[in-house]
Amino acid sequence: MIYLDAAATTAVRREVLEAMWPYLTGDFGNPSSHHELGETASAGVMDARATVADLFGARPSEVVFTSGGTESDNLAITGLALGNPRGRHLVISAVEHEAVQESCAYLERFHGFDTTVVGVDEFGVVDPAAVAAVLRPDTTLVSVMLANNEVGAVQPVREIAALTHGVGAVMHTDAVQGAGWIDLRELDADAISISGHKLGAPKGIGALYVRRRLPLEPLIHGGGQERGRRSGTENVPGIVALAAAIRLSEGSRAAGAARVSALRDDFITEVLDTVVGAQLTGPRQGRLASNASFCFPGTSGESILLELGRRGVICSAGSACAVGSDEPSHVLLAMGIQPEVAQTAVRFSLDSTVTAEQLREAAGHLAEASLAVRTLGSSLFG
Repeated sequence: MIYLDAAATTAVRREVLEAMWPYLTGDFGNPSSHHELGETASAGVMDARATVADLFGARPSEVVFTSGGTESDNLAITGLALGNPRGRHLVISAVEHEAVQESCAYLERFHGFDTTVVGVDEFGVVDPAAVAAVLRPDTTLVSVMLANNEVGAVQPVREIAALTHGVGAVMHTDAVQGAGWIDLRELDADAISISGHKLGAPKGIGALYVRRRLPLEPLIHGGGQERGRRSGTENVPGIVALAAAIRLSEGSRAAGAARVSALRDDFITEVLDTVVGAQLTGPRQGRLASNASFCFPGTSGESILLELGRRGVICSAGSACAVGSDEPSHVLLAMGIQPEVAQTAVRFSLDSTVTAEQLREAAGHLAEASLAVRTLGSSLFG
């Protein structure tokens, strides 16, 4: 099997399993308990919080542990919007994850907020000038993702953050896909979301960085854990696992991103050269190291996925979070791609262990799969 769907999830790394195992067995205490087992668990959470804070270039007190990227996005958007009395205007891009879109929709329906959606260019990139043009005196929050999960477009978050701060508003970025590939310390965002299972940690753990002293209205109420920002007994094994995964990914981030980027570029070139009609989606430059995404006009993206699956290549049609949807990707439509072409999308997302041999083999299988789908289509409708 050649696994090229890391944007959906990554395998849990062995070192991560070893780090979390003690907290699933002997050191199983509740970190709020005032006895030896509880104190051991609490110490594990404290150490992990310091590691996660370093990822953001932040203080440990600025880290909130969550159940994953979706909760982190919800807490950032809803919590900051309701906690900030500045105004009721939100700004997001047209290619945001559903967790951001739906959080804004909730605020509109139940709290009277107004959301402005900023478009993108044909490569899926937001123009900072377009954000500047819609900022208002009552803008309270701007949210633009760091790297798009479908087409890999890396956004100018730092520039947008500067514009946002210029009018006194707060900047959030969804860095779920960018974490592990891009330095999050350089973003100057007020809130940053990450998810563990994109980094080699288990599903069900994530984190949100929130800049010191920003008011944050909690979504989950209870015992006041996480400094009152997210109640509930902490997922100690998951938190320790997230920190272990971050240490591994950050330790080799720059070299790993350079290596995978080069392999990705070779893969893109080979696909465009050998697969009839293949069209790259997203930018050629300024692209997330791990992403290669295409449309194959005149075919069926779902059929190509099935053919690739038969050949042992695992990839996806786009976001794994759009469960059960038959609609074309909102990201591709925002880029100006026609709905019938958007339906042919296939995304290949790489992890840090991918090899040149695997990608050459995958490109060959893709050429075969595309030809098989076109041949079948011709025989049925020719």
